[in-house]
Amino acid sequence: MKKIYLFYLLGLVMQASLAQSPAPARRLTLNEVISLALRESIWAKQAAANKENNYWQFRTYKAGYKPQLALDGTLPDFSRTISPVIQPDGTTAFRQVAINNSALNLSLSQGIGLTGGEVFVRSQVQRFDDFDRNQKSYNSNPAIIGISQPLFGYNALAWNKKIEPLRYEESLKKYIEDREVISLTATERFFDLLLQQVNAEIAQKNLENNEAIYKIAEEKFRLGKVSRNDLLQLQLSLMNAKVAQAQASLDARNASLKLRTYIGYTGDELLELENPANVPALIIDEELALAEARKNRKEAISFKRKILQAEQEVAYAKGKSGLNANLFATYGLTNQAESFTDSYLRPIDQQRVRIGFDIPIMDWGKQRATIKTAEINQQLAQYTVEQDAATFEQAVTTQVNQFQMLRERLSLSAQADQIAQERYEITKATYLIGKISITDLNIAAMEKDQAKRAYVSSLRDFWTAYYNLRTLTLYDFEKNKPITLD
Repeated sequence: MKKIYLFYLLGLVMQASLAQSPAPARRLTLNEVISLALRESIWAKQAAANKENNYWQFRTYKAGYKPQLALDGTLPDFSRTISPVIQPDGTTAFRQVAINNSALNLSLSQGIGLTGGEVFVRSQVQRFDDFDRNQKSYNSNPAIIGISQPLFGYNALAWNKKIEPLRYEESLKKYIEDREVISLTATERFFDLLLQQVNAEIAQKNLENNEAIYKIAEEKFRLGKVSRNDLLQLQLSLMNAKVAQAQASLDARNASLKLRTYIGYTGDELLELENPANVPALIIDEELALAEARKNRKEAISFKRKILQAEQEVAYAKGKSGLNANLFATYGLTNQAESFTDSYLRPIDQQRVRIGFDIPIMDWGKQRATIKTAEINQQLAQYTVEQDAATFEQAVTTQVNQFQMLRERLSLSAQADQIAQERYEITKATYLIGKISITDLNIAAMEKDQAKRAYVSSLRDFWTAYYNLRTLTLYDFEKNKPITLD
């Protein structure tokens, strides 16, 4: 009766499990996970926003070298007050004054990149109203042509023209690098989950194997073919397998949440990952990798930009030291009248030339120290760039060598995994017929699990090394072409 009752309960459990509809699952490959991360993740959106921001900054720089048309004015500038007025005999009398000054100025200016100066054309008109005397007058400047030119000074326009295009090109390279970093991180999160799913599968399989072996051992114990010590050891193994299965399931859920969060996946389906066992048969040439890294990475542009910026600081220090002078000159037409129309009739010419200068007489070596500091910083920048370039090339070379080693290790790990799985099946069958001890079975089980985990870890190391190499070189070694913007 007891056995019939147990079979009845087992049947109810099986019916209940069959009645539950399995949770929907979405199966993803490594390429699909990377595509989702590049399209949906917050990191991809941040990289795109940074790229857009750099684009508009570059547009701002470019606009500064084009003609600028501006209209400014004062409409009105009214004042009613009591002001001191100097009389013909030299005394001062306070008079009530009610006046208004209005002005409009239309100007067209253009920077001169070669010299750092500016040429401009202006047209001005002013109106003055004296309300106490009921008078008004106009002052017009139909056209004024002028130039403002620093002499012997620092030319910011010329230096920006050298540096800003490099900065923008560097930002484009950085955007591609940011996307490759996203691919690399998505790969790491993919294998974090894959390893936990493999652990969960191993734990579930071990639980099932332990349950089956324990049931057989119980029957053998009743027949006196298994000692109580072996039975207790199997029971302990079964309890440990249950604990391991529960922990593995929890770890897999946590890893799944991390992957979902990173790639921006909002679906409700369970994620099941396909093992990317088909690895590309790549032989990476070290010289090719170095050449592509030098050509494609932002570092090549960044090194040049840093050297130019150091030279810019020296030019700035020298330009602000010693003789500083500025030329300002205008030529135009002007007139004044009581009516607006008359102020534009028969204008007379006007000229203005001004040269301002500044010469330090004694500054106790301040300017010399400023120039010397900038020159030393320039040397330091040169040394830093040389060191960074050597470190960067060393990182590429190391990654190429590591990639080849990991590819060989992956092949060995795959073979070891297959051998360990076959050995365990043979060991289990041998144990069931009573020819080996439970210790031998446990050792085979541990080696099987270790080999499976080692294989998945080797897969992880291979793919992360591959995407790290892509990040370092911005080169697609499968398609044999540089990685560019879509």
